[in-house]
Amino acid sequence: MRPLWIGAGLLSLGLGVIGLFLPLLPTVPFLLLSAFCFARSSERLHDWLVGHETFGPPIRDWQLRGAVSRRAKLFATASVLASLVLTWGLGFGVTVLLIQSTALCGVMTFLWTRPDA
Repeated sequence: MRPLWIGAGLLSLGLGVIGLFLPLLPTVPFLLLSAFCFARSSERLHDWLVGHETFGPPIRDWQLRGAVSRRAKLFATASVLASLVLTWGLGFGVTVLLIQSTALCGVMTFLWTRPDA
């Protein structure tokens, strides 16, 4: 089972790194998933990730206080709005927009009710 956890951790870490450069791919959720996977498979990888200069702070903020930085909240909000505008601009139907809007409102409500890091 350990190799599967390590593989999932590395995959989610890779997606998180890609998310640094692609605006609509979230970084922090993938980093949190990676930390979760590494905690179950490799203490060394987990400690490296949580202690990392760039990746560590959002993970520690979440683990200690369930907190998300104001910058991350603003970026997520901008990404959500951009995805809604893109969906509308591509001519998707009202049903798709309503489903997407409902789901994203839930995500934004959850995100903005977390404490600021």
